[in-house]
Amino acid sequence: MEQPSLVSCLESLIGRENVSAAPAVLEQHSRGESYDESVLPEAVVFPESSEQVLQVVRFAAENRLAVTPVGANSSLEGQTVPVRGGISLDLSRMSRIVEFRAQDLMITVQAGVTYPKINEHVRRSGLFFPVDPGAHASLGGMVGTNASGTGAVRYGVTRDYVLMLEVVLPSGEIVRVGNKARKSSSGYDLRSLFCGAEGTLGVVTEVTLRLVGLPESASAARVAFGDAGTATEYVVSLIQAGAPVARCELIDSRSVAAINAHLGSSFPEQMTVFLEFHGSPAGVAESVELAQHLAFDAGALDFQASADPGERERLWAARHSHFVATVAANPGLRNIVTDVAVPISALPDAVGHALAASEQVGLAAYLVGHVGDGNFHLALFYPGDDLAARNARDVAHSIVEHALSVGGTSTGEHGVGLRKLPYMEAEHGSALELMRGIKQLFDPQGIMNPGKKIPEVNRDPSLGAKRVESPSN
Repeated sequence: MEQPSLVSCLESLIGRENVSAAPAVLEQHSRGESYDESVLPEAVVFPESSEQVLQVVRFAAENRLAVTPVGANSSLEGQTVPVRGGISLDLSRMSRIVEFRAQDLMITVQAGVTYPKINEHVRRSGLFFPVDPGAHASLGGMVGTNASGTGAVRYGVTRDYVLMLEVVLPSGEIVRVGNKARKSSSGYDLRSLFCGAEGTLGVVTEVTLRLVGLPESASAARVAFGDAGTATEYVVSLIQAGAPVARCELIDSRSVAAINAHLGSSFPEQMTVFLEFHGSPAGVAESVELAQHLAFDAGALDFQASADPGERERLWAARHSHFVATVAANPGLRNIVTDVAVPISALPDAVGHALAASEQVGLAAYLVGHVGDGNFHLALFYPGDDLAARNARDVAHSIVEHALSVGGTSTGEHGVGLRKLPYMEAEHGSALELMRGIKQLFDPQGIMNPGKKIPEVNRDPSLGAKRVESPSN
């Protein structure tokens, strides 16, 4: 008797309309952003409920098939590359808002809901979800990488807003971790463990978030500098002065030029710090005045501030267009987008090191960063020849090595994925074995997003084998 195909088995589980092996769909799920080494999955499934996710994961466990969760697929470090083939689990159809409780400042959503959709839904209640990583990221992906973004300097990261998670475990069961209380000292904090796990411990299917009140007043500012050194020194002085900064972003002149070309804007093409302040009208005005005073003390070339909502929106639209604008400015070139985070006092040297390393090998480099919390990104563009590729990898390696040498981290928000795996031992030392123990406990077969987050040892060679059995319903 002929063995059933993987696709036919999956179709019998969750319906033909929710499964695809079309070449274009497989290709779309073979990689994320800024990671060129693609691997085709054997099938892509689009579950619409937690129960369907559970059925797929149980089937995968029975057949020792790898499962790679995917949200908006905007990851930058290779998290969604299905390195062992198997099943790409696309959660984008799980886009329902389950419950909104304005009195409790709380919302529960399926994992495929994007953060702009949440803010659109709750805005009339005077609330918002302040974590803003860009790229219309989904909540499942944001939990997976513990995403942060432009507002992290004031509001924190995804983990700070997760109250409860629903997770499908590799063992084939659904668990709920956390609760709907504002705080708890009960049990181990499994909720936080899944935040940043990059889908290696289970599939997050539902997220309950706490919300915060919209600020009474807000003002944005644009501060121009002649070089990265003075700009980053200014940021350090601003943070050390205790200014209540809500957003603090650094964009280099080359990036501003790319954004202008892409959006048709006319920002001065200089090393620029974008700022935003939230609070009462009087408090915001005081913060802007302090920021301006410190800026000119630091050698700023210009300081422009505005409380106009349209101007603020234009400013942050420019910031969020950074990646697509730099890609458009370098047609046909490959790219590496890396991030590190360092103690705030080490930021000027770290940024200077990154720019000098890029210039030394003649690479087109674009700097952008959430520098208010010591986190910055460098986008490197290069042609496809071996020497250029090696130079780009060497620069990215040098940036991480420097960050680790000053007590920083190899990734502030992008996550580990595949690209940052070589640095896990240097960064975590003996604690890496504890992490491997956690992975083994949750996923003894190693089917959940294998090859990511922590370096594997003694991988079972049968993982990903195409031994498919008919599902038992």
